[in-house]
Amino acid sequence: MFDHAQKPPYPDALRPDEAPAPHALLAPVLGLLGTWAGQGSGEYPTLDEQFTYAQEVTFSHDGRPFLHYEARAWLLDADGSPLRPSARESGWWRLQPEGRVEALITQPTGITEISVGHADDRTVDLSTHEVALTPTAKEVTATRRRYTLTDEDTLTFVHDLAAVGRPLQHHLSARLQRRG
Repeated sequence: MFDHAQKPPYPDALRPDEAPAPHALLAPVLGLLGTWAGQGSGEYPTLDEQFTYAQEVTFSHDGRPFLHYEARAWLLDADGSPLRPSARESGWWRLQPEGRVEALITQPTGITEISVGHADDRTVDLSTHEVALTPTAKEVTATRRRYTLTDEDTLTFVHDLAAVGRPLQHHLSARLQRRG
């Protein structure tokens, strides 16, 4: 156990209460850093009707060439009030030279996606490299995710999905505002 009377176990340059400088490879995605929240809509051929949802997405870093990604969503009723939690994801985006991105995204429903793509100053476009499923997870074979900064405080999100025997097609879209 750490004795608080001793020197902390981390160098002064990496104090946990101070944000580290971003790694140079994060340059194409620096505009995404922070928390975004808003609403969107979704549909899929296996669903009876379209739905609306609230979403919150957070991107952070620890000074290395990785973004930590976390997203939560809630289904909304006709008045815009939350009905229940919906999707939840967490993962890492690994930034590579020339704006290449490798993303690892996990869901509590037993789905793990490895996606690859590209980031520039305004857009990140990720497509499935591989999907891993737990034995009881819903079949998902491919995804495509596009995050676009339309201005400094607005992020749009579009998610295409191939699942349960259906080809890749539109599933979700949202408009999120910067919260912090």
